[in-house]
Amino acid sequence: MQLVMKDLTQEEVAKQLGSPVFHLISQAADELGVECYIVGGFVRDLYMGRPSDDIDIVVIGDALQLAKSFIQLTKKRIKPSVYGTSGAVLVKCFHKEIEFNTARSESYTRNSSEPQAVGTLDEDLHRRDFTINALAIRLNKARYGELVDLFDGIWDLKDRVIDTPLHPDDTFEDDPLRMFRAIRFATYLYFTIHQDVIDSIQRNKDRVSQIAPERIAEELNKIMLSDNPSMGWELLFSTGLLQLIIPELQALHGVEKVNGRAHKDNFFHTMEVLDNIAKATKEMEDNERKLWLRWAALLHDIGKPKSKRWENQIGWTFHNHNTIGEKMVPEIFKRIKLPLNDKMKYVQKLVSLHMRPIVIADDVVTDSAVRRLLFEAGDDIDDLMTLCEADITSKNEIKKQRFLENFKLVRKKLVDLEEKDRIRNFQPPVDGTEIMQVFHLEPGPQIKQIKDCIKDAILDGKIPNEHDAAFKLMLEKGKEIGLTAYLD
Repeated sequence: MQLVMKDLTQEEVAKQLGSPVFHLISQAADELGVECYIVGGFVRDLYMGRPSDDIDIVVIGDALQLAKSFIQLTKKRIKPSVYGTSGAVLVKCFHKEIEFNTARSESYTRNSSEPQAVGTLDEDLHRRDFTINALAIRLNKARYGELVDLFDGIWDLKDRVIDTPLHPDDTFEDDPLRMFRAIRFATYLYFTIHQDVIDSIQRNKDRVSQIAPERIAEELNKIMLSDNPSMGWELLFSTGLLQLIIPELQALHGVEKVNGRAHKDNFFHTMEVLDNIAKATKEMEDNERKLWLRWAALLHDIGKPKSKRWENQIGWTFHNHNTIGEKMVPEIFKRIKLPLNDKMKYVQKLVSLHMRPIVIADDVVTDSAVRRLLFEAGDDIDDLMTLCEADITSKNEIKKQRFLENFKLVRKKLVDLEEKDRIRNFQPPVDGTEIMQVFHLEPGPQIKQIKDCIKDAILDGKIPNEHDAAFKLMLEKGKEIGLTAYLD
């Protein structure tokens, strides 16, 4: 969805700022005799017609004092939170988060992100990341709603351009994370990045080593949750940042040809799959599920470079790339500080299983194959099917439609068999404890042998998923391997 820049007069802006929160801040500032401004993202979003509940206030004076005076005027029992090296003051009220900051100098000490000195509004705006975030609106009553735009940020909003207030080299020297933020804003807002900024990112990309991986991960996740995440990843690729953070993804790029036969560029295939997933999950309300499904899409073919082989009779093959990719996921998550918990295991599972529905759909869709798929995927079966459908990017429309039609058949069989056999999150009707009791066994491999026999029989449709049928098979298998049953 492209957002349209609004032309607003000062009076229109003042009307937009009709909420009590702004008038109380204005009153508090006037009573203290200090200037104060709304700055940054809230102002940008106001001019783009986007709602925002996060409000940044710059005070030409003591931010904590203004925050306390504002709280007194609200007549609410609110305790402000002071945090960070610059003494930001956070106040939560009126269903909004309001951050008060004293205007800061544009320069930093070499080894610290803490500003050297209190500054003027001009200095504070000079040190901001992008021109579209360096807009300020005055809140003092005499000039309420007046826009301060030192760097033509309004024009950059109109032109849909990401640019920096200072020379981009200086902007990225102050905070290298801004290289990722430029890409994130461009992706989220559908803006282009000024060529000078692109060139600067390419020059400064090695400064990525100075950024905490957690901060990079936060930006990557925001790119992932945008409507067209491939735009962000392709910018990371073209600027050289991708090679420094996830070289395994960069390695997907390229086409090799032997005897006139080439494989597809798996990087751009991955980008297409990612955008397909983004479209399929756009209305999904669970942002956590949406995020990790998109990570699974990004990494689904990550094992292909390691598995790529040329076979004279077949051509290019990528055998077991799903299994190789599954094993690569933990190292990637660990390096970029993504969670190493059930979220990572979910991504691993989808990477591991993403070929299974395609294999089924390319052949006769048997009940046995679908049962096994349902057994292994469990509650993640719907997400796996969504990923596999997104993975069909063939330019051969007949082939593509055949796969998608077969996927519909697979989905129908999944529903029918789950209703009939209850395979999802399957637990054997006869467990290990019962097997040990019947055969007077200690824990050992024979128990697994019997349990696997029961499981396979249920998944292959040879016996129903019921205790009596499983118990009978247990006795038969036990006898076959030389065990004696002790029944009351």
